[in-house]
Amino acid sequence: MAHAHTHTPAHRTEQTNSEAVKPVSKRVAPAPAPRRARTWRLLTPWLFLLAPLALLITFTYAPIANMVAYSFTDWDGVSPELHYTGAENYTEIFTREDLFQVFWVSGYYLVASVIQIVAALYFATILSFSIRFRNFFKGVLFFPSLVNGVAIGFVFLYFFQDGGTFDTVLGLFGYHTDHAWLGTPASANVSLAGVSIWRYLGMNFVLFLGAIQSIPGELYEAAELDGAGRWHQFRYIILPGIKPVLTLTVILSVSGSLSAFEIPYIMTGGATGTETFVIQTVKLAFQFNKTGLASAAAVVLLLIILLVTWVQRRLVPDDRVDLV
Repeated sequence: MAHAHTHTPAHRTEQTNSEAVKPVSKRVAPAPAPRRARTWRLLTPWLFLLAPLALLITFTYAPIANMVAYSFTDWDGVSPELHYTGAENYTEIFTREDLFQVFWVSGYYLVASVIQIVAALYFATILSFSIRFRNFFKGVLFFPSLVNGVAIGFVFLYFFQDGGTFDTVLGLFGYHTDHAWLGTPASANVSLAGVSIWRYLGMNFVLFLGAIQSIPGELYEAAELDGAGRWHQFRYIILPGIKPVLTLTVILSVSGSLSAFEIPYIMTGGATGTETFVIQTVKLAFQFNKTGLASAAAVVLLLIILLVTWVQRRLVPDDRVDLV
């Protein structure tokens, strides 16, 4: 039987090979987005920020600007007329010794803030490990932060009164005293500073606890395999890992001690040597009708807090911590 043979033309074979080695054409770049789409893409983040920025400007920056403007006037807070007095209010603040003596009271709250940070860090470290009744103690420590500050002031006002709860507790341990805890400047300021520790301990505790629990658990396991105890874990793992939160807590505590107001105002009203700078400013504005001078005092306090914050940030920079 004869077999048929098919022959491919030479020119067709060459054409096929040339098509096989033909380079692939480059992908065509997509057409640019329309101008309207690009505009909306740029404006979308600002539209989301519009409401919070409006609230921030209305209730923060605008009042600050008005306060700075009033600090250069003699406005009494009531009269529609006010006169420009230049830097007279600031000169009075820095030349009157009694206006700056109240800053000594802030020293009690500054010491209390140190105790508060140490205690909050201690409890957060202990309760970050597995111990019995851990959730119960967390609730006990955080509970004061949920209570209204006015209620706390009235509760401790009865707590420290003569023959009150504190004297009763001391009597149970055989210590009887007729000392008026809010009757002298030293004991009153110590008592109020102690209340501030109890009041704000829970908030710092929660901040520290959250920062500690964000540290990877593998680091603790590796440290235990290397024979590291709790102290070494705290020193080399926990403390470096929570450095940003610790720096923030110190800044908030120092600024809070300089601007203490709620507890001393409710419990003593600034009497018996417990007047703070903020209480003095409020009295200048609403009791003595010196709103211009009070505004200048508020500006000075704001500048002091900003200066302290800047110094703290320079001494302890917020470096990124990488424990892994």
